[in-house]
Amino acid sequence: MSQFFLYYKLGIRYILDIYNVEYILFLISLLVVFTIKDWKRVIVLLVFFMCGYTLTMALASYEVIKYNYGLIQFLLPLTIFFTSFTNIFKKKDNFRYKGDMRKNYVLAAIFGAIHGFSYSAYLEGINGTALSQGSHLFPFNLGIGTGQILVSLTFLLVAFLFISIIGINRRDWVMVISSGIAGVALTLMFKSRFW
Repeated sequence: MSQFFLYYKLGIRYILDIYNVEYILFLISLLVVFTIKDWKRVIVLLVFFMCGYTLTMALASYEVIKYNYGLIQFLLPLTIFFTSFTNIFKKKDNFRYKGDMRKNYVLAAIFGAIHGFSYSAYLEGINGTALSQGSHLFPFNLGIGTGQILVSLTFLLVAFLFISIIGINRRDWVMVISSGIAGVALTLMFKSRFW
């Protein structure tokens, strides 16, 4: 197997790994307010998130930016908690996102930047040093993006099933999913090495 496909598959596995549940939970907390009809807005949101983590992954990989790994491990669940917690207090009519989405896109990019440091740390752990991961950055990043698309599509289809087919109230759906994710995020924050 070529190095490209090896690192591409590592990127997909890293996102889909149940032991790295933070990434899946963050994606779900971003997506829970959307339905499958909002697919264009979901794509834009994911692009902003991807831009954020790609930038910090590259900067960390080439050692342009130094970071505290313990702090990043604390900030990851904090991004999940903040996103989920704000979902709980959204007004019902805001679920349609007819208003200004710019702040959501900016937050996705900022939170993506935090996640990018974690992705870089994982890649550095595989390669031994930050500078040696430069050639593996693109396929790994592409794999991460693919994994995120798979999670997003799966979640939007599950949401469609529960909201449109089974008939669960959309606000109840958002409240239950967001509350559960916020609770898990709080637990992860208190377990982080930052304390």
